[in-house]
Amino acid sequence: MLAKKRVSLDKQPGNSYKKPHKSPFCEKLTRFQEFYDGFLSRVEYRNPYMRIIDPTATPSVVKNGKKMIMLGSNNYLGLSNHPLVKEEAKKAIDVYGTGACSSRICAGSTSLHYKLENELAEYKGTESALLFPTGYMTMMGTISGLLDENDIVLSDQLNHASIIDGIRLSKAQTRIYEHNDMKSLEESLKTCPSDVNKLIVTDGIFSIKGDIANLPEIKSLAEKYGAFVMVDDAHGSGIMGEKGKGTLEHFHMEGQIDLVCCTFSKVFGALGGFVGAKKEIINFLRFNSRPFLFTASPPPSVMSTVLACLRVMKNHPELLQKLRKNVKYLRENLKNLKFRLFPTETPIIPIIIGEEEKTFRMSIELEEEGVYVNPIIPPGVSAESSLIRVSVMATLSQKDLDTALDKFKLVGKRLRII
Repeated sequence: MLAKKRVSLDKQPGNSYKKPHKSPFCEKLTRFQEFYDGFLSRVEYRNPYMRIIDPTATPSVVKNGKKMIMLGSNNYLGLSNHPLVKEEAKKAIDVYGTGACSSRICAGSTSLHYKLENELAEYKGTESALLFPTGYMTMMGTISGLLDENDIVLSDQLNHASIIDGIRLSKAQTRIYEHNDMKSLEESLKTCPSDVNKLIVTDGIFSIKGDIANLPEIKSLAEKYGAFVMVDDAHGSGIMGEKGKGTLEHFHMEGQIDLVCCTFSKVFGALGGFVGAKKEIINFLRFNSRPFLFTASPPPSVMSTVLACLRVMKNHPELLQKLRKNVKYLRENLKNLKFRLFPTETPIIPIIIGEEEKTFRMSIELEEEGVYVNPIIPPGVSAESSLIRVSVMATLSQKDLDTALDKFKLVGKRLRII
């Protein structure tokens, strides 16, 4: 047989086909690859992100067969590995299977979902609560469900990305005020018409710097200018306040904030989130929040996990005391070593390095010495604020802390950071 002559489509007579131009999407990929290649060259092809570690949320983790002390997890009370919590999750799988396989509004609501919503409302001091599959969706679904282009939202400069994306989805008018700056917030409030719905949104504890929102003053300004207040207490729940109920308990303000949100991916050792508010607001969100309506229900095993965490936190206050003891010990000794720290009283301890490449290098060298930490660089922070973010867990032993401090001293001196 004769081989058929191959003819290019764009050269065939009468064929209007043309080679496609490079799309904006392809251009984005090219720009990203250039950035990524440059990034890897700066860290000598050792990517300090998305490292494979097993398991992820225990005091001792393993990477490539090497053990490391974990100082980068948000498992603050160690509940993701608590025997009771794991046992309750297993029991739920035996009864309910691995997933609900439907949205909440259709066939995805079990008794566990409603039981958890009731207990979370009591935990946060709100009338009612609503569950979402992730903490990110909680913020997006709540903000976009309540606001539209006729409303105004006032957002802290360092709020989490889930808040920012929720605002974008809502199409509300946005005012960004300087981080935790009450004068800046008031100036923004002054520019808002008095007859427009206004919502002030803030993290309870800010995830990078570990500082606490000035909720008493925010509430005072909200009352003065007729605004509502929403707090994302992702990093405050379980660790702030006398009983670990969160940032509102810390300020003795339970029941005084309009909307309180939280994720299950930190102290609750799972995945999901919820918003607590008045009954009429929660009922409105049930039928008007698209991220709630059009997604699958959180698995019953997650509901059982969080219920067990609430029980452990209530019955074992010594976990919170151990966490605070560990935080104080590590923070004070890092200061004694002359590291520069952002002021914080939370389990998030940011070590200011101030140079992007030194931040990478410190993270990599600490890993080589057996300590896992997270480097934070632009766009997470400004270049001069590049930092190592240390997260403390109650389950870290005194030996773990002392060993980690020795390695911080060794690497800090080697890199001339201290």
